[in-house]
Amino acid sequence: MRALLLPFLSLLSLTLFSEAFAQNSPKEQLRQKTEKQLRDLLEKSPALTGLAVVDLTSGETFGVNQEMVFPQASAIKVPILLEVYRQAQSGKFALTDLQSIAPANVVGGTGIIKDLVDSTAFSIRNLAVLMIALSDNTATNALIELVGMANINASLQKMGLKQTRVQRKMIQAAASGRGEENISTPAEAARILQMLYKGEFLNKATSAEIVSILQKTNRETSRLASGIPANVPLAFKPGILNGVSTEWALVLLPERPYAVAMMENYKVPGQAERVMEEASGVLYQYFWRLGNATRYGTYVDPKLIK
Repeated sequence: MRALLLPFLSLLSLTLFSEAFAQNSPKEQLRQKTEKQLRDLLEKSPALTGLAVVDLTSGETFGVNQEMVFPQASAIKVPILLEVYRQAQSGKFALTDLQSIAPANVVGGTGIIKDLVDSTAFSIRNLAVLMIALSDNTATNALIELVGMANINASLQKMGLKQTRVQRKMIQAAASGRGEENISTPAEAARILQMLYKGEFLNKATSAEIVSILQKTNRETSRLASGIPANVPLAFKPGILNGVSTEWALVLLPERPYAVAMMENYKVPGQAERVMEEASGVLYQYFWRLGNATRYGTYVDPKLIK
């Protein structure tokens, strides 16, 4: 019996040693250290904060409160954009079709249409660009009317995004007061970004066009950009409401791109105002190091890393 057990015990010891080595590899320790930095940073804030991160090279994910539902403010315009392109792809309309906007349908807040005097008709594609690049609320409401709120939500459901919902148009304070918020989770937002990056929304060309629209957003409106060098491209959409900040972003770091969705609610004015910015800096340093170092932590030409 003893003779039979010895090979088994040797194999078990080798397996446990291999697992321990994998768990304590330099890269795994770096990841654990980064996660701890992020968790400590978020826990110091009086706000509730959610974070989801996807390594677009390996597919690995991590986060804090990533399944928590948050109001989205203008970040919800990304799912609206997806539905516009989905319906255009199905032939319901062409992106070059013109949409007229009646004066009664012009709303305030962000955007430029409210300041235009003579222009009342826009192509659907231009409305989509205005919705994202300038966060135009009038353009957004026109596109919600065009594609239908129920259709947006049905498409999200089919994509397996069960917590992302469009429940009201922009600038509807009474609806917001009733709790009819546009919502999502960090995990679902990050999943949408990953899908776009990998070219899995409808097709590669459509996904790429949507990413290019997200790249038109004014970088000065990004809180995450504060932690990222100016030469690193971003495709993103932020959102702000009273007590709420959100941002969905593809950080197109050539050596190691990543997706990040970060959300805050119940914010306390004047306290922990730079949580997003600091978290973004931690994430950038993590992915830069992964993209520029060997598994033993030596920095080399990224082309040589396997």
